[in-house]
Amino acid sequence: MPNQTAPSRSSAHRAVGRPAHKGQQTKAMIVDAALQLASQIGLEGLSIGAVADETGMSKSGVFAHFGSREELQISVVHEYHQRFEQEVFYPAMQEERGLPRLKALFDRWMQRTSVEIDSGCIYISGAAEFDDRPGPVREALAGSVRTWLAAMRRAIAQCKECGQLRADTDEEQVLFSIHGMILALHYEARFLQTPGSLERAHRGFDNILTRYAA
Repeated sequence: MPNQTAPSRSSAHRAVGRPAHKGQQTKAMIVDAALQLASQIGLEGLSIGAVADETGMSKSGVFAHFGSREELQISVVHEYHQRFEQEVFYPAMQEERGLPRLKALFDRWMQRTSVEIDSGCIYISGAAEFDDRPGPVREALAGSVRTWLAAMRRAIAQCKECGQLRADTDEEQVLFSIHGMILALHYEARFLQTPGSLERAHRGFDNILTRYAA
């Protein structure tokens, strides 16, 4: 008869680790499905039941990973921000400081915006849904947007430091103008479906650089 010894610590650790790893994969799958759903119906439309239907899971199965609707919404905001950083921020940081980096940030932002014209932007739809509703979801949304805008502000400041923008350039005004163009683009291209909106946004960005050029 085989020796009935207890499993070693390492094998016990692997046995315990496997379900945890599977649980993480399941949670990531739920968040991915919830993000796709939120891009269509908004964060406010998300619910444990809606995500359960989307994933083919039971409500209790989804609830086991997210104890509340609010926790699910916040997880979606964090996932959206992480993907935004991976697609826009980190690649642009590989460019040289100054105008090359600022242009890369804007170009990649525009590329993502052009895709979201068909799917929707969590930041913009979330702002409309939670602008007057204080709480953790609003804080997560606003914090993500502020983090991104702070990165753009640093890039603008670096352009001044490199002598590529005038020393008296108002960084906040430049940032406001760039951000305003993105918001206008979503409204014009997605809501009004105005032809040529992307091209006008690019021209608007070039006009800003020309206006403040050293």
